[in-house]
Amino acid sequence: MSRWRKAWIAATFGLAASASFVAMPAEADTFNLVVDYSCTGGIAGNATINLKARVQIPTTVQQGGMLKLGWSIEHVGTPRFKSPDYFAEGARVSLIGNVKLDGAWNGTLEAHGSEEQGALKPNLPLTPPEGLSSEAHMTQSGVIKLTPLAMSVDFVPPAGEVVVNNDDPRMIYRNNWALDGHTNVEYGDWLRDVHVTNTRTDEAIIKFRGTGFEYIGREMPGAGRVRVIIDDDDSAVVDPTKDSSGNPTATIKGNVSLWERTDLPYGAHTARVRSIDDGKPIYLDAFKLHTRELIDPPTEHRSNCTITNNPGTVEITVGGGTGPTDDPTDDPTDDPTDDPTDDPTDDPNNPNPNPSNTSPQHNTFPTGNHVTVVVPGSTTSATPTATPTATNSKAQVVKTPKGGVDTGEAPEPGAGSYGLIAGGSLMLAGSVTGGLLLRRRRAEHVGGTNR
Repeated sequence: MSRWRKAWIAATFGLAASASFVAMPAEADTFNLVVDYSCTGGIAGNATINLKARVQIPTTVQQGGMLKLGWSIEHVGTPRFKSPDYFAEGARVSLIGNVKLDGAWNGTLEAHGSEEQGALKPNLPLTPPEGLSSEAHMTQSGVIKLTPLAMSVDFVPPAGEVVVNNDDPRMIYRNNWALDGHTNVEYGDWLRDVHVTNTRTDEAIIKFRGTGFEYIGREMPGAGRVRVIIDDDDSAVVDPTKDSSGNPTATIKGNVSLWERTDLPYGAHTARVRSIDDGKPIYLDAFKLHTRELIDPPTEHRSNCTITNNPGTVEITVGGGTGPTDDPTDDPTDDPTDDPTDDPTDDPNNPNPNPSNTSPQHNTFPTGNHVTVVVPGSTTSATPTATPTATNSKAQVVKTPKGGVDTGEAPEPGAGSYGLIAGGSLMLAGSVTGGLLLRRRRAEHVGGTNR
């Protein structure tokens, strides 16, 4: 092959490579769809809690893969979710974000996140989770539309027991109760203090949220009977002069569970102990409050969050795969017996002498990553494109190009970089061609081109 011919082929391949580089667009990894929520009720109390969610949606999904959505959550403004009552360490705040999927995958995709809380008091600010996640297995190719829906915020109390001492601020005493703050060690009272009254109808009251409680007092000779009331049930009567087997006691024994009930539905309850016998003392050492493990979060603590902006609808195309499914041994290009001398570059007049040897899987543009943002009332093209586009929702969608600076915006489509690269490639090809022509003319001048 002549040097002229080889140089011309090299210049042609260089130009083709430059052209293919120009044709490849920048590709975005994810959309950040911004959704604003307004939350009311439940642990929001009487306030309105504003949240901002950024939903990260992948731009490339293949059939058989996973569609994974990541959520980041932040507060807007000063109001916060607050604890509805006293709770031991271990309560959880849980968020559930919902996205409706239509098309090749129908249903609602839930995103979950939770944050464990420390010991709580009423109106103490709660810490919600900062992120949520969800995923769905893409079993078939096609177009899927993703539309954000409402969000819910739940408060899940911890399971367990909490002892509330008789001098706790939560206790309410009516009439003639008195505090004995230094009881004898041998009595075994909880924290060595008790409240006592010997006046009929005197009451001690505690309000709590949970599923049960225990009345802790003293077993001792000469004590008066006690009526234990839970909500509107006043049927329980306790005789502290007898032990748990019903036998009369001869000693003073403190910190004893005199009565309990643990089958209450979770919620707000009021427990009372009331003196029945005038002139005989009754003792209140503490209340032990119970909360059993809850299967479902209590609905009374749930805050419902509605969307306050117009985030639009994201539409993605799930690709059907990246390569052919035929047996690779049937590909004629893999036949080692092909004549290696059949180099298509030997004949510049026939750039493709054997079309049957061209593999169908070589594409100029990547497939399976069509993403558009559709705002209600707008229209979209059915032609897939590798570059995400936004319609009427620029402020709500952030596009981050792969390998680019994370400025929150992708390069403007149709920018002049492609034209500059293509122009430079043409100038390079022209320079090579001009140099070859000049070399040929000089060779002819001294006696031929084959010197």
